Amino acid sequence: MAEAPLPAIRSLPSWLLGRAAARGRALVADALAAEGVKMWHHVVLSAVRDLAPVAQADLGRSVGLDPKDVVGILNDLQSSGLVVREPDPNDRRKNAVSLTTEGARLLKRCEKAAREANEELLAPLSTAERARFMDLLIRISGTDG
Repeated sequence: MAEAPLPAIRSLPSWLLGRAAARGRALVADALAAEGVKMWHHVVLSAVRDLAPVAQADLGRSVGLDPKDVVGILNDLQSSGLVVREPDPNDRRKNAVSLTTEGARLLKRCEKAAREANEELLAPLSTAERARFMDLLIRISGTDG
């Protein structure tokens, strides 16, 4: 039986993590698409919920998006009635973004879909393995959880 191509590459943790991440992103993207939502739109909706009312610039920094991309996503979300942009009460030169009731409802559905997709991703692992895996991912990701 022939050896799989690129055995040196395929044995690297970074390669395996990349493959797992790509599979996870695909599962979540498909689940969100069933709700009519793109990945970055979901990220922005979630950040708006957590930070609202939030200035557009602060929103972009919080999710690591270029300001032009944030504006485009917010335009899409606002035209769909999912967010509102109003003058920031602390600085009238800025817009503050908040979720609408429909945006909050859609976000709940998206969060459920994303959780289910992640359940599918982690299905081969036991409950204890999932907890350990999450702990290890947090440790190597450079985040504090």
